[in-house]
Amino acid sequence: MKSESILIEDCSQTVLAINDTMEILGGKWKVLIIACLCYQPMRYSELLKKVQGISGKMLSRELKELEVNGLIERNVLATSPVSVAYKITEYGKSLKQLTQTIAEWGLQHRARILKGMRQEKV
Repeated sequence: MKSESILIEDCSQTVLAINDTMEILGGKWKVLIIACLCYQPMRYSELLKKVQGISGKMLSRELKELEVNGLIERNVLATSPVSVAYKITEYGKSLKQLTQTIAEWGLQHRARILKGMRQEKV
């Protein structure tokens, strides 16, 4: 069995790693943007429609931060007028399982809450 000091160190390392992750993915929108781009590349306007509730200014800011962190790639398309498409990078694809796990948990949580609400009405 691990000693108490090793367990505390493991906990500290876990908390540090989670903090680092949340620094990159924190906020309301980044995980949603990544989840969308894990399925297919999208133009800016498509992302604006898919990520319901996000403003254009916030989407631009979040996309820039995700690009700086190497999670997405920005491609200017040779169209008239010019349009921009975003796609997940190979590094960003490492987050697909995380987004799926979050979605599965969310579905289970929603079902649990709805079940509780139905039971309260009875």
